[in-house]
Amino acid sequence: MTCLNIDNQKVLVVVAHPDDELLGLGASIHRLVQRHGCEARAIILGEGLTSRSTTRDSERWAADLATHRTNIGRAAAAIGYASTGIYDFADNRFDSVNLLDIIKVVEQEKESFQPTLVFTHHGGDTNIDHRRTFEAVVTACRPLPGEPMRTILACETPSSTEWQAASYPQPFLPNFFLTVTEEDVAAKIAGMEAYEFEKRPYPHPRSPEALRLLAQRWGVVTGQSLAEAFMLVRHIG
Repeated sequence: MTCLNIDNQKVLVVVAHPDDELLGLGASIHRLVQRHGCEARAIILGEGLTSRSTTRDSERWAADLATHRTNIGRAAAAIGYASTGIYDFADNRFDSVNLLDIIKVVEQEKESFQPTLVFTHHGGDTNIDHRRTFEAVVTACRPLPGEPMRTILACETPSSTEWQAASYPQPFLPNFFLTVTEEDVAAKIAGMEAYEFEKRPYPHPRSPEALRLLAQRWGVVTGQSLAEAFMLVRHIG
């Protein structure tokens, strides 16, 4: 088996909501950018707020959505994302649009950026937007001749992945781990703290303390100090 090379990769991160580009993989992206010469771009498909109302009313949320976009930039700077692509699919309503519409966005981004490594959500999360994003990425990243993209990794999303029913047929069973440092975890936490509407106090899974504990948990699992966990969806060596 060919080992996965993580040096000098073009890394595309495709997620559903603002903060998802940090929660399961922010420390790893910081490592890849800072110490492995990678260029990382985050694609955020959904606006991330309007589901907090009974009906979608973008005008009502206009000021908060503008703040959310500012927070995306602050979070990206903390991690080291070179660029972001921000879209406006309805929060927690990805099942209300044709999957093809989401696929087309991912295909266009992939064609423009030409990634070699793609991260996205785990396909068994409780959140419907996460599941639809996974489906769109797998479809958009078909292994066609001449395709530069060699690897797809699925990450967990704290406050979604671990809240799925134990009987759900697609559990998160990580088989690929990236070790990270205190500096990497601190960058991830700093990025999350930039999100005014998403950060939470302990013991919520998105709290700083919980994010550090999660990195420690996967470190213990792998005999390291700190790590993040992924499922290898596809690797072509």
